[in-house]
Amino acid sequence: MFTGIVTDVGRVKSVGDTNRDRRFEIETAFDTATIDIGASISHAGCCLTVVDKGPGWFAVEVSGETLSLTTLSDWTEGRPINLERAARVGDELGGHIVSGHVDGVGEVLSIESEGGSHRVSIRVPKPLHRHIAAKGSITVEGVSLTVNEVEDDVFGVNLIPHTWDVTSLGGLVVGSRVNLEIDMLARYLARWRETA
Repeated sequence: MFTGIVTDVGRVKSVGDTNRDRRFEIETAFDTATIDIGASISHAGCCLTVVDKGPGWFAVEVSGETLSLTTLSDWTEGRPINLERAARVGDELGGHIVSGHVDGVGEVLSIESEGGSHRVSIRVPKPLHRHIAAKGSITVEGVSLTVNEVEDDVFGVNLIPHTWDVTSLGGLVVGSRVNLEIDMLARYLARWRETA
């Protein structure tokens, strides 16, 4: 489990194919001596397992399924990646409860400056849009954000200068593809309604 509070912006060090899977080596400021092989780390909102490591880097392997359902198929060397280590019991829950399971890929439609902040509009794939509500939580590229408004399949978020500056979201442009995870409560409520 994660909180959607990014603790490092790593960079893709290398990309390699292993049969049908893909291996990414990620450069990080994390102390990799404290990361166990098998540890879960959120990468732009995707929970991935550490399979190898060295000083200042670790590696993950990604299945064809994950590549087809997320933005990871777009990753190339040098790309900045929002990283968050798994939450521990007793950690501060600064964002919201995030599973690291991407629900869909959205598209950035507009970015507007408002004072020092940036208002970003994102189109979400249908029928995922039904699970997004104004003032609810959503995870965009692994970052916990509050939804400002929703109109049909488009929602808006406001990125304060800190978030813009210390995450990969500051590199968004119109047309960027972004990993989205809906609020866990919305996911379970939708399932309950389907089966009630």
